[in-house]
Amino acid sequence: MVLDLIIVRSDDGVTAEIPSLKGCESWAHEEEEVIEKSIELLRYYLNLSEETEIKIDKARGNKIKTIYKLVFNKDLP
Repeated sequence: MVLDLIIVRSDDGVTAEIPSLKGCESWAHEEEEVIEKSIELLRYYLNLSEETEIKIDKARGNKIKTIYKLVFNKDLP
């Protein structure tokens, strides 16, 4: 499974959103922290175990907005 993670920087911090998961958004002061929070939310929303490896690949970006690809295997019931 591949999902987008959109990071937007502003004067007061960094926001992150996984658009395919309604409400999966977070905020932090630093980009690395907001990515960690987003991964934690992703695990919660999709009920992924801690053993599930999630690869984070930077797709594209500029000074304000960066898009990452989150790549992982999701076992379907």
